[in-house]
Amino acid sequence: MSFNLNNVLRENIKNLVPYSSARDEFKGEASVYLDANENSYGSPLAESYNRYPDPLQLTLKQKISSIKGVPPRNIFLGNGSDEAIDILFRAFCRPGVDNVITVPPTYGMYEVSANINDVAIRKVHLTPDYQLNMEAIAEAIDQNTKMIFICSPNNPTGNSIDREDVETILANFNGIVVIDEAYINYSRQKTFIQELTEYSNLVVLQTLSKAWGLAGLRIGMAFASEEIIEVFNKVKAPYNVNEASQKLALEALNNIEQVNSWIKETVAEREKLVAELAKLPVVQKIYPSDANFILVKTTNARAIYNHLVKQGIIVRDRSKVELCEGSLRITVGTPEENKKLVEALENFS
Repeated sequence: MSFNLNNVLRENIKNLVPYSSARDEFKGEASVYLDANENSYGSPLAESYNRYPDPLQLTLKQKISSIKGVPPRNIFLGNGSDEAIDILFRAFCRPGVDNVITVPPTYGMYEVSANINDVAIRKVHLTPDYQLNMEAIAEAIDQNTKMIFICSPNNPTGNSIDREDVETILANFNGIVVIDEAYINYSRQKTFIQELTEYSNLVVLQTLSKAWGLAGLRIGMAFASEEIIEVFNKVKAPYNVNEASQKLALEALNNIEQVNSWIKETVAEREKLVAELAKLPVVQKIYPSDANFILVKTTNARAIYNHLVKQGIIVRDRSKVELCEGSLRITVGTPEENKKLVEALENFS
């Protein structure tokens, strides 16, 4: 099936003339900047932040490109992955007309963004083993279905989605397939960003919030065809990633050995935590995880959650989420944090 971007792009976005900032109009170095109405005297901070940041974050993208093996022209950087999700809705979905497919249980922001943008959601629940219901997805698609969101490794279940199923959707769906890989660094599965040249309808979301430990900086990444990235850049706010975040992220990306070490330790701790929790009478089932968290089915999720809160330990109660009844989502902590968690659960009665 042939994908044509013009068939899914909103008419107003096709005709949109993006805001042209001062930093868009001039590229290069100069000694006197009098084009952007900035405070020419500086800022009251030790670091100078009186100038607007690079609107396209080119230096940061080049560094990410060297790590991910994807050209900068195929990278969008946003204020968290949530910005990329919101832009997808604003660029490709006509309010009150188009629809998207989600596969719950999954990350909640797809539904929130759809509701904000007045876009209908067609929910096709995962199977009991948390895989795609391919037949039901095919039945849910109609001429106004613009996007399908697949989170892999999935949040809150932790498992990776079968790769062949995803490839089948990519090859046969006329709209955009969004694969959210926020937790891919912890997974045994390989990323889909290597498939960008094969599938022109593919958008892969990643983030610096998880494995890279930069949640407070809010830097999300979208990888896609050059044409789709051009749409992102057309729709985004002029200076959507601030200068401090760009500088600090660049500094962090020079420490890949440290991050890889943390990833290995987290995965090892995940397996230890699974083994310890499996011994507890309050634990009924631990679902397989490719992420830095585990989904644990318990005898009484709400009571256990409240017990842990009293011990100063906060987990996520997912017991009211479809297909996650009775379950808690537990992030893998440090060895000391995991020990406290297990001890607190041992004391639950």
